[in-house]
Amino acid sequence: MAEKSSGPNPDEVLARIKAEAKQPKRGKLKIFLGYAAGVGKTYTMLESARQLRKDVDLVVAYVETHGRPETEALLEGLEIIPRREVGYRGVTLTEMDLDAVLARRPQLALVDELAHTNAPDSRHPKRYQDVEELLEAGIDVYTTLNVQHIESLQSTVAQMSGVWVHETVPDTVVDNAAEIELVDLPPEDLLKRLKEGKVYVPQQITRAATNFFREGNLIALRELSMRTAAQRVDEQMRAHMETRAIPGPWPTVERILVCVRPGPQGNRLVHSAYRLASRLGAEWFAIYVETPDSAQLSPDRQDRLMNMLRLAEQLGGKAATVQGRSVGAAIAEYASKNNITKILVGKPDDRRWWNLPGRSVASQIIRQTEHIDVYIVGGNREVRPKREETAARQLSHRWWRYLLGLALVGLSTLLGLAMRPHFSPTTIVMIYLLSVVVSALYLGLGPSILVSVLGVLVFDFFLIPPYLTFAVTDTQYVFTFIVLLGIGIVVSYLTSRVRRQTRVARHRESATATLYALSRNLTTTMELEATVQAIISSARETFGRDAAIFLPDDQNKEILKHHAENPNLVIDKNEVAAAVWSFQHRKRAGQSTDTLPNAKALYLPLNTASGVVGVMALWVSDTTSQLTIEQTRLLEAFADLAAVAIERTQLAEEARNAQILAATEKLQTALLNSISHDLRTPLVSIIGVLTSLREEGMGLDDAARTNLIQVATEEAERLNHLITNLLDVSRIEAGAIRISRQSSDVQDIIGVALEQLGSRSGSHPINIDISSALPFVSVDFGLIVQALVNIMDNALKYSPPDSPIEISGRQVAQQVEIEVADLGAGIPPEDLQHVFDKFYRVHRPDNVTGTGLGLSISKGIIEAHGGHIVAGNRPGGGTIIRLTLPVAEVISKDKGQ
Repeated sequence: MAEKSSGPNPDEVLARIKAEAKQPKRGKLKIFLGYAAGVGKTYTMLESARQLRKDVDLVVAYVETHGRPETEALLEGLEIIPRREVGYRGVTLTEMDLDAVLARRPQLALVDELAHTNAPDSRHPKRYQDVEELLEAGIDVYTTLNVQHIESLQSTVAQMSGVWVHETVPDTVVDNAAEIELVDLPPEDLLKRLKEGKVYVPQQITRAATNFFREGNLIALRELSMRTAAQRVDEQMRAHMETRAIPGPWPTVERILVCVRPGPQGNRLVHSAYRLASRLGAEWFAIYVETPDSAQLSPDRQDRLMNMLRLAEQLGGKAATVQGRSVGAAIAEYASKNNITKILVGKPDDRRWWNLPGRSVASQIIRQTEHIDVYIVGGNREVRPKREETAARQLSHRWWRYLLGLALVGLSTLLGLAMRPHFSPTTIVMIYLLSVVVSALYLGLGPSILVSVLGVLVFDFFLIPPYLTFAVTDTQYVFTFIVLLGIGIVVSYLTSRVRRQTRVARHRESATATLYALSRNLTTTMELEATVQAIISSARETFGRDAAIFLPDDQNKEILKHHAENPNLVIDKNEVAAAVWSFQHRKRAGQSTDTLPNAKALYLPLNTASGVVGVMALWVSDTTSQLTIEQTRLLEAFADLAAVAIERTQLAEEARNAQILAATEKLQTALLNSISHDLRTPLVSIIGVLTSLREEGMGLDDAARTNLIQVATEEAERLNHLITNLLDVSRIEAGAIRISRQSSDVQDIIGVALEQLGSRSGSHPINIDISSALPFVSVDFGLIVQALVNIMDNALKYSPPDSPIEISGRQVAQQVEIEVADLGAGIPPEDLQHVFDKFYRVHRPDNVTGTGLGLSISKGIIEAHGGHIVAGNRPGGGTIIRLTLPVAEVISKDKGQ
C-alpha cells in the first residue's frame, strides 16, 4: 500500500524547478498524434501554424501533402525551406534540408512524419534525430506521428493488427515533448475517406483495406492512441500537483531492474521496463550478467546484446554488465546494493529440456530476494527458428572439431585393443577418460560430450566380453558404463568451463594491461603533441585499426585539427563533419551509431568533468570486423583515460603559461623598480644643468658653463648606456641579435672597452696582463666590447675606492680566456648561479645602484658567440668574471701578418 504524505518530496520539486530553468535553452516539441494515416494530423498541424504565423517566425521545413488540395491550400503564404535532393540507385529522393533550417534559425519549424527514415548518406538515419538537433539548437518544432510508430508499442500493435511496423520513434522523444495533441477521427469516417481516395491513391486502397485498414484494427489503434494521450495528461497533472504542493497520494520511490539477455525477448523486456518506470516515475536499470558459461557470445548475439543495452540508455535507463557465477545470485546481489524494488525477467523457454522446475532465472531470483517484486515478461517465439538456423550454421563451421573427437575415440580404441590382453577393462577405461579431458581442453564442450558418449559405446563394443556386440555378460559393467558416461560429461563440462574462464581472464588481463601501459606512458609525457601521439599509437596497437585525435584550434574553438600517425589516412569533409558533430553534441557519431553512420570511423567525444576536450576517431570501415562488446568496453575506458590525459596536459600547459605570465609580471615590476631610479637620476641632472644654463641671472662664467655641459654629457651617456642595455635584453630574448664575426685582437677589444668606460673608472687603477702573442678571436667586435664594458663597470661598482681592477688573458686549447678581477667583497656562494639572471642583484649594505642587466647582457652576447662566462670568488677576496671566446682561423698575430 502506497504511503501518504502531506506534500511532495522537496528534492524532486527542486530538481523539477532546475529542469524548468534549463528548458528555455532547448526548443519545445509539439506532437500531433493520430492512430492511422488520413485522420488529419498534417492538416491540423498546418491550421495551428497559420494561427501563429503573425506572432511567430515559422518555416515549413518538411510537409508531405500527398497531393491533397485542402492540405496544399494551407501552405499558401508560409515560408517553405527548399528540400535537399539525394540520389539513390538512380532515383532522386527529397529530404528535409537540416543545415538550411539551422542556418535560418526560425522560432518554429514544421516537420511532418516524425518516424520517417532518411535517405542514405544523410546526417541521421531517422527524421526524429533531425528534430532532436533542431530542438537542441533552440528551435521549436511541430510534428506528426501515428501511435503505431512509438517504439515500446511496436509489439502490441503487431499483436493487434498482425502488421510489424519497422519505422519507430523512441519513447523518450514522445515523453520529452512539451505538448501532445490528439487528432481523432471515428473509424467509420476514416474508412469512408479511404474509399473516396482521400487517404491513398486508388492502386493502394484495396491492399490497405484488406490489411491494415480493417475496422477492428482501427478501433484498437484509436483506443491505444487515446490511452497514450491520456497517460501523458495524467503525467502532466501529477507533475503539476507535485510542483505546487497540491495534497494527494504521493507514490513511494521505486527503482526497477530489468535483466536482459541476447535473445528474442530482449527488446520487449527493455520496453516493458521503460513503460513500467514511466508509469511509476521510477529510476530503472538494465543489466546483463556474464557468467562463465555465457562469457563467449557469438558475434550476432554480441551485436544483439549491445543494441539492447544501447536501447536502454536511449530510453533513459542505466545499462551495465556484471560478472557472476550464477545469473540469479548476481542479479540478487546487484538489486540489494542498488535498492531495487521491482525486477523484470524474461519468461523461461519451456521447450528446453534443461529448464527443470525451480532452475529458471526467475525462480532463483524469487528464492534469493524477499522484499522485491518479480515480474515475468513473455517473449516472441516466432523469432526462434532464425536463431536455431544461426546455431546450426555455427555448428557446421566447427565440424572439424567433431571429426578430431571421432579420431581421438578411434585412437583410444586402438590403444585399448593393444592393451586388452595385458590389462583389465577398468584400467583401459582410463584411456577414454583421458581422451574426454583432452577433447574438452582443446576441442570444446560439444566434441567432448560426443567423445564421452562414443567412448562408452566403443568401450562396450570392443573391450567388454562378449566382443563386437553391445550385450554384456556381467551386469556390473552396466553400472560402469553409467558412471563412465556421467564422469565423462561432468569432466567435459568442467574442463570446458575452466577453458572459457581462462580465455575470459586472458582478455580481461590484456585489457587491464593495455590501460595500465597507456596510463604509464601518459604519465611520463608532458607535451600535448607527445600525449596525443602516445594515445594514437596505443589505440593502433590495441585495436589493430587506424586512429586519430581531433582537438579544437587554439584560435577558433569551432575548428578541429586532426592528429594522425598514418600519413596515408584519408580524412575528408564527411569525416570532419562527424568529428565536429560529436564534439559539439558530446555524443558518439559515425560507424555503428545513429549519426552519420556512413562515416568510415567511429567518433567518441573525449568528455571530462569540465567539458569535452576533443574527439577520438577509430576507423571501423570494415563491417565484417565490428568491435565486440569487450572491445567496446575497452574503447570507452580508453577514451576516458585519453580525455583525462589530454586535459591534464592542457591544464599543465595553462599552469606553465600562468607561471610565465606571473614571472613576466614580476620581471616587469622588477624592471620598473630597478630602472626608475637609474632613469630618474641622470634625467634630473640633465634637467638641472639645462635649467641653470637657461637662467640668465646666475652669472655663470665659461668654466662653470663648461663644467655643467660636461656633467650633462656624462649623464646623457649614462642614460644612453642604460637604454642600450634594455634594448639589448629585448633583442637577446627575441633571438634577434645578429653577429658579424671578424678576426679581432684581444688587446684592441680591451682598449676600446676602456675608452668607452671613460671617467667611470674613477681612481681605480686598471692592470692589464695580455700577451702580445695571444691569437685573434672570431667575434663581433662591437658586441664583445659592450660585454666587456658591462663586466668592467660591474667590477668598478662593487670594488673599494682606489682598489685595482685586473684584466688578464691567455689561450686554452682553441679558446681565449679573459678574466676581469676585482678586490671587492665577493659574491655569496648561494648567489653565484644567479648573478647572470635578468634584474638579479646581490643585496649589499652599501646600496650600490643598478638595473641588474649588465651581466645578463654579457652572458647573452658571449653565449651567442659560442663562448662561456662564469663568476667565482678570488682566494684573497674579490670577484673573478671569466669568459672564453673561440680562436679565429688565423691563430696568431705572426701568421696574421
